[in-house]
Amino acid sequence: MAFHERGKRLSIVLDRKRYKRCDFLFISKPYKNRPGESYEQIFWLTQKAIAQHRPAYKLVSRSSNAEFTVGIDSHERYPWSFTGITTKRVPLPVGDYALLDGKKVLALVERKTLDNLIADFGKMPVLHQQLAELATYQNNALVIEALYADFLNPAKVHHYTASFCAKAIGELHALHPNLRIIYCSNRKVANEWTRHYFTAVWNTRHEHEMQRKSRKR
Repeated sequence: MAFHERGKRLSIVLDRKRYKRCDFLFISKPYKNRPGESYEQIFWLTQKAIAQHRPAYKLVSRSSNAEFTVGIDSHERYPWSFTGITTKRVPLPVGDYALLDGKKVLALVERKTLDNLIADFGKMPVLHQQLAELATYQNNALVIEALYADFLNPAKVHHYTASFCAKAIGELHALHPNLRIIYCSNRKVANEWTRHYFTAVWNTRHEHEMQRKSRKR
């Protein structure tokens, strides 16, 4: 059995073979003749009903009016840019970029170029320690400014064989199952992925807080 909350939706997966998935949608409606007061409507949506009717769906992480801050590690050289987002240099416990709510870290991203990661293969125990700490944060990501195929290209991996690089990356995935490992084609794409990831984490958190406050009324 599994429960997954997404803003106004709660998904439930039952431990059975058929008819096991459904959503509950919670909507707050204002009373027509009672200003400032509202009531809650709850809709039960089966997987079959959702698939057949294809109701309009808004992303849980859609844009909100809330503003957030991105912390850039003090040791990060030539950092990514986050246009329109407040940034500040801070010493981070791990990673290179953090989504901050005051002093609280909501998400962490470790940035690696192709050459960075290949160099880290020479000190794998240290890399594993770093990634194990990164994975302790609920919202985490190792963002690589290269495609997986680049590690299989002998012309790009230099000191190691493509076979060794493939095995090393497989080990990272196997030993750190709670770590998100993202492959991006270049610096610009990695920067953009991180910006949208932080925005989604922030807006999802904001949406959940608004929903909880609505339920308490």
